[in-house]
Amino acid sequence: MKKILLLGILIPTLLHAQRWHINVLGGISNYAGDLQSKPITLDQSFAAFGVGAQYDVTRHFSVLSTLSLMKVGAADKYNKADLQPRNLSFQTQIFEWNLMGEYDLFDITKKVFTPYVMGGIAVYHFNPYAFDSLGEKIYLQPLSTEGEGLPEYPGQKPYSLVQFAIPFGAGIKLRITDNVVVAYEVSFRKLFTDYLDDVSTRYVDKAILLNERGPKAVEMAYRGGEVKGGDPNYPVDGTVRGGSKYKDFYYFTGIKVSIALISKKDPYYGRGRIDCPPRN
Repeated sequence: MKKILLLGILIPTLLHAQRWHINVLGGISNYAGDLQSKPITLDQSFAAFGVGAQYDVTRHFSVLSTLSLMKVGAADKYNKADLQPRNLSFQTQIFEWNLMGEYDLFDITKKVFTPYVMGGIAVYHFNPYAFDSLGEKIYLQPLSTEGEGLPEYPGQKPYSLVQFAIPFGAGIKLRITDNVVVAYEVSFRKLFTDYLDDVSTRYVDKAILLNERGPKAVEMAYRGGEVKGGDPNYPVDGTVRGGSKYKDFYYFTGIKVSIALISKKDPYYGRGRIDCPPRN
């Protein structure tokens, strides 16, 4: 009962303050990992979109939440020359929900522009896949390409397709009208997995992988034989396949449009934009 009464008090208060915004994001996403030659690049980028809500706690600090759909991917054929013979590739859709705090250096209700920084927490889903030699889409996680979950490799634990991340970034806002702000931002996600691209450690024994997961797992674990002049021989057990010292991460860069839902009578923003119905 106390919780219901508290909500009954808080909700009308928040709605009356009308410091809410609708945010729409659009831009490109990319990732850094074993199949990408540069940590930050526009090469092999994909479109990214997001929509969310924002509440201004003060004139400088806001809390915002966003649902995003991104895509990342990369291929060894665009990688460093010494890694191209490995011939691995991947793509994955990323569905992300985040909750972040955002701090504006200047008061955007009084200034034309302001730099800002942000950070928080996120939950995301990914599912790496690649296309085999016949063009068929193959999801990689069930194949245990590096022995994840196989009894012969107890140290290789299966990776979860739903994980936490720490998003952080910065940008600059520009006020277009009284209730519309456009921002350019760059944000990164610190991950706690090195398997966003399904590549992390070493090759496992071909016979074991074949017996446990079948010929498709062997085919997708090493694809050097598909390259013209490449080595068709599967690497021996323990050969380095990827680098696990640094975790993968993905990032977004693009435009955010923020529309304030405010009334003419709201002194927080000055002159209003969306009228509230008059009281009888």
